[in-house]
Amino acid sequence: MVVMNPLNPHDAMLRKLQLAFFAHGYEQLTMIGLAKAADISRRSLYNYFSSKEEAFRACVHWSNARDITFGQAAAAEAKEAGADALEILVAYADARYGETRRELSASPHALEINDQAFRRCRDIMIDAARAGQERLADILADLQEAGLVRWREDYTAAQLAQHFSDAARGVNQALPPQPATTIRDRYRNMFRALLGGVVA
Repeated sequence: MVVMNPLNPHDAMLRKLQLAFFAHGYEQLTMIGLAKAADISRRSLYNYFSSKEEAFRACVHWSNARDITFGQAAAAEAKEAGADALEILVAYADARYGETRRELSASPHALEINDQAFRRCRDIMIDAARAGQERLADILADLQEAGLVRWREDYTAAQLAQHFSDAARGVNQALPPQPATTIRDRYRNMFRALLGGVVA
């Protein structure tokens, strides 16, 4: 997984490209506009990407990989700080999904960016969902091993990770739309409801 490192020029460039898509949308941007947003020459941008779609896909891949890593780190930090299982899971979900959702919701192009991501990056999003669920299953197994939670025998960590991830994605795409400032609390409510059904 890729973690954003401000000292890594590639990470910094992808972050600038991501912010450019958030600020201008997908359709309005050109490779020239992307190069300006990333503060590099168009030639340099073409050294990395052959098209706007390729740059967009790289941003989606990078962002998902970064957020999965951040989610795992947030869960570990919460556990280290003595949080209970619920708050550890909330920390994971908020770092995994919440920051990007809050940033995206502030964009006037949020619907377009979301639509483009699902249309142009479905394969990347499926791979990220798989990787994120594997990390979440590891976290759940760790919580059970540490005695912080125990679930019914007819569930596995992988099954719970699938259910929790499905529900978190539902929170992300809530209809009617909910304020982005409430997303962490909505993750907490979602995990509380789901844990009530599976905890032994």
